[in-house]
Amino acid sequence: MSSTISNTTTLNRTSFRLTGPYGDWRDDLQSQGYAVIKKAIDPEKAQYYQQKALDWLQSFNTPLDLQDRSTWKTDNLPIQSKVNTFKHYSVVHETFMWEARMEPKILDAFAQIWGTDELLVSFDALNITLPNQKDKPTLKPWPHVDQSPMRRGLHCVQGIINLSPAGPDDGSLIVLPRSNTVMESFLDTETDPDTWQKKDFRFISEDEMTWFRSRGMKPVKVLAEPGDLIVWDSRTVHWGGEPTPNSDTIRTVIYASYSPAKLATHETLQLKKEAFESFLATTHWAHDNVVLREREACFEDGRVDPRNRSEPLEKPEYSDRLLQLAGLKPY
Repeated sequence: MSSTISNTTTLNRTSFRLTGPYGDWRDDLQSQGYAVIKKAIDPEKAQYYQQKALDWLQSFNTPLDLQDRSTWKTDNLPIQSKVNTFKHYSVVHETFMWEARMEPKILDAFAQIWGTDELLVSFDALNITLPNQKDKPTLKPWPHVDQSPMRRGLHCVQGIINLSPAGPDDGSLIVLPRSNTVMESFLDTETDPDTWQKKDFRFISEDEMTWFRSRGMKPVKVLAEPGDLIVWDSRTVHWGGEPTPNSDTIRTVIYASYSPAKLATHETLQLKKEAFESFLATTHWAHDNVVLREREACFEDGRVDPRNRSEPLEKPEYSDRLLQLAGLKPY
């Protein structure tokens, strides 16, 4: 147990605590573990970003036609994860991705959370979910948290820049409200510290979910409109919810997390620099837990996708603000 305490102390270097009440959406983030910030992007601008994302999806010279559901096949799509995210093909550094990350109200929301506008941003994924794609099995719930059991307190606030309607039948984020407030108690009383890992990810098993249910916690699908920003504490149990058979909405979201630049170590900034210069994706975290994703898009058998791209189709303008957010230029 002593080694676990030592590791926890090391990881807790950047612990933070919300100290509301604030009288705004931050109270929901603190008490419920998530919040929806309405119209963080103008709806017309959200439509623009979605169209750019869908144009990107159709830029691989395949028969994919978003107006023709018969073409919605895995072979016609660039390689995506089982949870419908795109991390390769340099997509995370496309101009539209950076433009969305730099939207003023998005930045302001995270500045309010952390109490500073000197922020770093994650190089996170694009999610495009085609509803009821026939050759792709429906994903079962996979409850998890994106923070190591060895960390205590608030370390990461994740974000979804919502570009499409997320109604009751559509794909959206599923959260377990208030689970952030009891996560440390759950870990200490219901799990074995010898199994804890530094990795900032942990599945919550079906048996473990009964512990939360016994405390009156039930999953909620987060409903949102194009242009809304969804934020959640990484200690909140969550997963991606699949569309129902009644949905005809192509879910389109950009994942983006921000945190204070002062929290990043020199080593982390070097990793961010390497990822940025090589157009690579990282993780849901901006200042720590920066893991470089693979340089090449590969099929399950290890073959490199011949459609692989080593740079974006449209590179952004490298403004001072963009370079500060990326971690390449100090504040």
